[in-house]
Amino acid sequence: MARSYVHEARRKVGRKRDRIRPVIARLAVEHADAGIALRFRNPLELLVSVMLSAQTTDVNVNRVTERLFRKYRRPEDYLAVPVEELERDIYQTGFYRQKARALRGTMAILIADYGGEVPDDFDALLRLPGVARKTANVVSAERGQASGIVVDTHVRRLSQRLGFTRQEDPVRIERDLMRLVPRSDWGRFPHLLIWHGRRVCSARRPACEECVIADLCPSAFYSGVSASRRPPSSS
Repeated sequence: MARSYVHEARRKVGRKRDRIRPVIARLAVEHADAGIALRFRNPLELLVSVMLSAQTTDVNVNRVTERLFRKYRRPEDYLAVPVEELERDIYQTGFYRQKARALRGTMAILIADYGGEVPDDFDALLRLPGVARKTANVVSAERGQASGIVVDTHVRRLSQRLGFTRQEDPVRIERDLMRLVPRSDWGRFPHLLIWHGRRVCSARRPACEECVIADLCPSAFYSGVSASRRPPSSS
């Protein structure tokens, strides 16, 4: 985002620190049902679901795990079958060979070091095969222990449009957001942006005229939305 654009955005909609709480408050009302779309019943199923969600849709993962979780209930189950069988069982999620190796490596560590349980510690999650920062963030947040902010394509796009970050790298975007978003909202903030991105602020055709945070968004001022169409600036 160009420096001149940032300066103009601040002049039009105010400082980002003044806007973040109203943005969260309005989106929380608009998307009261916002939450993770993956289906799981326990921390192990959560971890597996998030690991399988890389490079595919949540709908597809749920379709696969509906059968998978009836067959694989404990970490030991993932190691009790030949790797080729596990690959077949997760084939539809894509990148099945890499995911099968990561799952088996993770299950071996869970058994050896954590009594078969998914660790609570964020750094311990990061040491599991196939678990990068985004996966660890999702698992921690869904367990009520958010240690950071999940950055996916929707979070990146909307954070940039809202002028909350100028970064492109997900780690740097997360750092900007962690300095801005109240820690108590780290878990739900990504869900709010994700659902708003899906329903209103799409990549190609954002519906600024229907957006409840248009008056708080610098990008809306460049979209042709008149001031009279924007919601009131109070939260």
